[in-house]
Amino acid sequence: MIEINQENMLVRNDAPWRITFDTNPDDCNLNCVMCEEHSPYSPSHQARTRGELPYRRMDIKTIERVIAECAPNGLREIIPSTMGEPLIYKHMPRIIELCHEYKVKLNLTTNGTFPRLGAEEWAKLIVPVGSDVKFSWNGSTQKSQSLVMVNNDFEQNMRDLRTFINIRNEHAASGGNYCSVTLQMTFMEMNLSQIPEVVKLAISEGVDRIKGHHLWAHFEEIKNEDLRRSADSIQRWNEVVKVCQTIAKDNLLSNGKQIELANIYQLEPNHNGELHPKATCPFLGREAWVNSQGRFDPCCSPDELRQTLGYFGNVEEKGLMDIWSSDQYQELLSNYLENDVCRQCNMRQIPE
Repeated sequence: MIEINQENMLVRNDAPWRITFDTNPDDCNLNCVMCEEHSPYSPSHQARTRGELPYRRMDIKTIERVIAECAPNGLREIIPSTMGEPLIYKHMPRIIELCHEYKVKLNLTTNGTFPRLGAEEWAKLIVPVGSDVKFSWNGSTQKSQSLVMVNNDFEQNMRDLRTFINIRNEHAASGGNYCSVTLQMTFMEMNLSQIPEVVKLAISEGVDRIKGHHLWAHFEEIKNEDLRRSADSIQRWNEVVKVCQTIAKDNLLSNGKQIELANIYQLEPNHNGELHPKATCPFLGREAWVNSQGRFDPCCSPDELRQTLGYFGNVEEKGLMDIWSSDQYQELLSNYLENDVCRQCNMRQIPE
C-alpha cells in the first residue's frame, strides 16, 4: 500500500522499494575533490592513509539477510555503496547473484574505472540485472574531468563507457533487460561551463540521462565552489540550465527520445538555503540506507548531517521492517521539514 502525505508531498510505502547498502565506503581508486571520504581535503582520507582509521566493509551476510526479509514486502532494487567504488567490494559478484535469486534490480553508481574485471566483464555481469548504471562524470576533456576526479583517465573512461553501452544495446536487442546509463555530475563552479558539453557528449554516446546534485561543501577549500552561495552564482547556474534544456530539446537520441535531465532546473535567487520552495524529499518513506555496520539511515545526506535526524536502529539487532514501521521513523516522516538538514538538503526534488 502507498500513502501520499499531501501536506509535504511525501510518498510513504509500507516497505522500502529500494535499499542502499554502504558496502565499502572507504575503498576507492580516485580522489574526487568533493568526496566526503576520498577528497584530498578529507580528514578521514588523510587518517586512513596514515593507518589511523580502519577500512569499513559490510558483512555480506547482512546484505543477504536484509534482502531476504524485504524482497517479499516490496523491495524492487538495491544499490551497493555510493561512497567509495562498489566494484572494489569483494562480494560484488554475490550481490549480483542475489539480484537474480530474489528478482530485484541492481542500481549502480561507479566512477567508471571498472576495477578488477574491466568494463567488458563487469558489463556482462551487471547488464542482465541492472536498472541503471550511473557513471560519475564531471567534464568533457581530460583536463576538466581530472580537475574534479583526481587521478582519472578520461580517454579510458570514454572507451569503457562505449564498451558498456555496446554490451547493453546488444543484450537489449536480443530480448534481454534494458539497463539505462546515466552520467552523474556534482554541480559546482569548476565544472559549471562543462555541464552543456557533458550533455552534448552524453547524447552523442547514447546515454539515457544526465543526473546531478549541487555540491555538499564538506571542506573549507571548496566552499566557493557552491553554486548556491550567492544570487550571482545562482543566476549563472540558471543560464546554464536554459542552455542544457535547449541542447536536449534540439538534439534527440538515436531512439528519437530526448535525453533526461534530472535535477537540472532553475533555482530561486532568494532561496534562504533551500533549493526550491516546492522541492520535496524523494527518499523518506520510500527508500532505506544501511551503513557498513548495520545502522539504519533515513537518507543519503552526509553522515554527520543525517545522524542529527536521530538513531532509528541497527539491522544486526532488529529487522529492517520493524525499524521502518517504528514510531520514531514515522514521526520523522511527518515532521521532516522542521529539520534544517532536510529544508536545506541538496537532494530535494520538485514534484512532477
